[in-house]
Amino acid sequence: MFDLTALEDAARLVHAAMAPTPQIAWPLLAARTGCEAWVKHENHTPIGAYKARNGLVFIDALRRRRPELRGIVTATRGNHGQSLPFAARGTGLAVTVVVPQGNSVEKNAAMRAFGAELVEHGADFDEAYAHARHLSEERGLEMAPAFHPDLMRGAATYALELFRAQPDLDTVYVPIGMGSGICGLIRTRDLLGLRTKIVGVVSTEAPAMALSFAAGRVVTTETARTFADGMACRVPDPEAFAIIRAGADRIVRVTDDEVAAALRAYWTDTHNLAEGAGAAGLAALLQERERMRGKRVGLVLTGGNIDLPVARKVLAEG
Repeated sequence: MFDLTALEDAARLVHAAMAPTPQIAWPLLAARTGCEAWVKHENHTPIGAYKARNGLVFIDALRRRRPELRGIVTATRGNHGQSLPFAARGTGLAVTVVVPQGNSVEKNAAMRAFGAELVEHGADFDEAYAHARHLSEERGLEMAPAFHPDLMRGAATYALELFRAQPDLDTVYVPIGMGSGICGLIRTRDLLGLRTKIVGVVSTEAPAMALSFAAGRVVTTETARTFADGMACRVPDPEAFAIIRAGADRIVRVTDDEVAAALRAYWTDTHNLAEGAGAAGLAALLQERERMRGKRVGLVLTGGNIDLPVARKVLAEG
């Protein structure tokens, strides 16, 4: 686990490539939720998601460890797969990204635009991940995992910005995919000695981490069918699970309908467009509105990379 010095070093690295993102308390969201809700706008990074930070820190550390390396491979539903080629630009490091069949058209286009070689394989993230491991062995590429201490340290830089700007938040809601975001929040809170409760959010259609949290052991699911693709994981990472189990207050499950309603609320109350996972924190807060009434709450809007046809459909349904 990294210490505060290592986290501050990561923040300097990130801020050399991008500006800190804002945290804003929107009055219409306050009226809707009944509390003072501070939105951490990770949709305002150069890739439209917090994982820009992960890639910058991971690639820098990897190049220091293995300067001779010429190529890496990873699997993703989109934002992780944008972060690595974004961070690797100009380094001579080739990035291969495996995505499942039927993945987001616009995220696929963005990954290619950042310079990745895109491979489509499998029915979901976990099948794509297995194929990425196969390509790693077949092509002699370094496997860039979905969860890693350097990815978590990158994600923790947004937590450092948020907690230093608003150190007296009662609770922060954050979606859970493979875990770098929530684990970075937990570690940063602990390093700063804060008492803020961290609440993870998963989809009812991809509840593996919630099931694991309740059981006290890693539990997998057969499917993860949610339009909030950033939460569509069915095999929790054991290292991430251990951190979440020790440091999260609770995990809230939200339906696709609740996520869609929260996405519309972000648009009407802030005129920010969130992707499904990005709206999940607000969906959970709205579900727990009575419990949180009058408190100071953080919401991590983790990204805004939603395909236009999906956004049009969700907004029109409102």
